[in-house]
Amino acid sequence: MKIKDIINVLENTASPSLQEPYDNAGLLTGNEQQECTGVLCSLDATEAVVDEAISRRCNLVVAHHPVIFKGLKRITGKSYVERTIIKAIKHDIAVYAMHTNLDNIITGVNGRMADRLGLINRSVLLPKAGVLKKLYSFVPVEHAQNLRAALFNAGGGHIGNYSQCSFNTQGWGTFKGEEGTHPFTGSAGELHYEKEVKVEVIFPAWLEQRLVQALIAAHPYEEPAYDVIGLENTHRYTGSGVTGSLPEAMEEKTFLAFLKDRFQLQVIRHTQLTGRAIQQVALCGGAGSFLVSKALYSDADIFISADIKYHEFFDADNRMIIADIGHFESEQYTVDLLHDILLEKFPTFAVLKTAVNTNPVFYYA
Repeated sequence: MKIKDIINVLENTASPSLQEPYDNAGLLTGNEQQECTGVLCSLDATEAVVDEAISRRCNLVVAHHPVIFKGLKRITGKSYVERTIIKAIKHDIAVYAMHTNLDNIITGVNGRMADRLGLINRSVLLPKAGVLKKLYSFVPVEHAQNLRAALFNAGGGHIGNYSQCSFNTQGWGTFKGEEGTHPFTGSAGELHYEKEVKVEVIFPAWLEQRLVQALIAAHPYEEPAYDVIGLENTHRYTGSGVTGSLPEAMEEKTFLAFLKDRFQLQVIRHTQLTGRAIQQVALCGGAGSFLVSKALYSDADIFISADIKYHEFFDADNRMIIADIGHFESEQYTVDLLHDILLEKFPTFAVLKTAVNTNPVFYYA
């Protein structure tokens, strides 16, 4: 098993194309062609985590937060980032980050938070635009079914909870094979008319190469004609934050106690209670203040996130509760998520969870 094999599973779960422009997810140190001796899953890649990887004979650390986030002009060991990189390279430890791309799928970081609270009827709080494309091609009528099947198997044709979605129109295609061609139907040098089906499917942008390869492999023509166009439609399963409902409404203080227990919190910073029951919940792991207005628009009774600034608490405007549970605390179960993703694919391989608590924030009581 190579490190690349591990990376393929991670990137098939949450494509790197879903990361935000400011992010730096992906392989940060190491050689993806190297044999993998074990994987250590962590929220952060720190010196202590790299030490743990060395001691547990894992040469790949998969972390949520990228240790290299901003540009580095020198690596001299004067900061924890530089020391971590030096140690990882010195000991042949590959470090891979799965950050905002994992935030931006409904089953990712926010999905794991929603699991802790038992939320139902979930949806993305701020759907991501520009991640859908449409492919259409023209194929002889008797080969249309084979082409559709190939595109569906490659991941095309999913709309919400529906699969194998396509649109098909019949018409006449014309072509003339020039010198050196070997047309599937008709003869070279002669204008040919063929009854064809135009097959259209939509797909997530990150699957484009896979769908085009499937089309070319399944299409009977020597030179299949196809078009790929970008769509402005949002993708209901990708984007920032998650909203969902509790199976039964809770009184506000009861819910805060429930939240504290489920996330093992020492403290919750929150706005004034509204006096209304909690049922609709919006949440975002990590720094989620940019979603406050979307949470209000979704009619959430409470918005759970982290890194909320003083003046941002005012934005609740007594219409909902804003609860800041801490950055580490909101994302702590991402370690379990990464572990579960890899263990499902590699049940007999050494996929481990870190024993290091990387939270840099302490509370004095």
